[in-house]
Amino acid sequence: MAGVEQIKVEADEAGMRLDRWFKTHFPGLGFGHLQKLLRSGQVRVDGGRAKADTRVEAGQTVRVPPLGVDRQGAGTLTARSIRNQGDADVLSQMLLYEDPKVFVFNKPAGLAVQGGSGVTRHVDDMLEAWRNAKGEKPRLVHRLDRDTSGVLVVARTRLAAMKLAEAFRGRDAKKTYWALVKGVPKKREDKISTWLVKEATPDGDRMRVARHGEPGADHAVSYYRVVEQAAQSMAWLEMEPHTGRTHQLRVHAAHIGCPIIGDPKYFEADTNWDFPGGIQNRLHLHARRIRIPHPSEGVIDVTAPMPGHMRQSWNLLGFDEASGDEEE
Repeated sequence: MAGVEQIKVEADEAGMRLDRWFKTHFPGLGFGHLQKLLRSGQVRVDGGRAKADTRVEAGQTVRVPPLGVDRQGAGTLTARSIRNQGDADVLSQMLLYEDPKVFVFNKPAGLAVQGGSGVTRHVDDMLEAWRNAKGEKPRLVHRLDRDTSGVLVVARTRLAAMKLAEAFRGRDAKKTYWALVKGVPKKREDKISTWLVKEATPDGDRMRVARHGEPGADHAVSYYRVVEQAAQSMAWLEMEPHTGRTHQLRVHAAHIGCPIIGDPKYFEADTNWDFPGGIQNRLHLHARRIRIPHPSEGVIDVTAPMPGHMRQSWNLLGFDEASGDEEE
């Protein structure tokens, strides 16, 4: 970054701590470096000095001096904002990590990973824009639901795809999701183990909990812990799927009586439950982090910023993102 920037705080960032705001916009900026800039007055909010725990408000202006790190725009990308952009540009905005073997993207909610009924644009098709000099197209090695945002790993070579797919199948990948759910689970953390089967409904295919031995049923195991809660009305869950069944976390959340907020398939609110003001009726499920063996050596460990609608809900409920990251 060449000079000083004046960056306006967006509506969905209202209530965010200033240090978390910087982490979202400048993931490469160290906390110690930020503290020095704050102490020396080089970072200011609406012209005034600020501290790391200062809460920013929509419309305020943050003075950002030259930092020597790149600004990250992936956190605010939406399916609507990419509609009229070229595929290569969109992929660049989604990119969180790259090396010669792997891409990791932050997929926005609403963008499909693969084609299907009613899908006009999807990641697999967009990857055509990033064929390499040998003509190889990057390959998907796992999937996210269309309305789920977050980390999506893509292989750049055939061999990398084989190794990454093997890691997913062998459950060597650790996937961490964040969800906002209705109610609060009885246990602070637990394992959910059920059998799931797909069934056709007038609204499309849907998964349901099945009996052991029921034809077509697959075993599904998930783990969760409660990070924070808003009284007894809603809770922030960190969830980890041990298996990779369709809609697994969404079905399991509903199974324990705490469906994910905004889930069009599995959220069935009772007549006495009002949708909270200021919280959007969109799926609140985000693939926050992935840790998976690298195809060559070492480990890929990438975290994705939350989408705007979830960040807005976190701010309204007074949840602090750092509470989830601290224990990961």
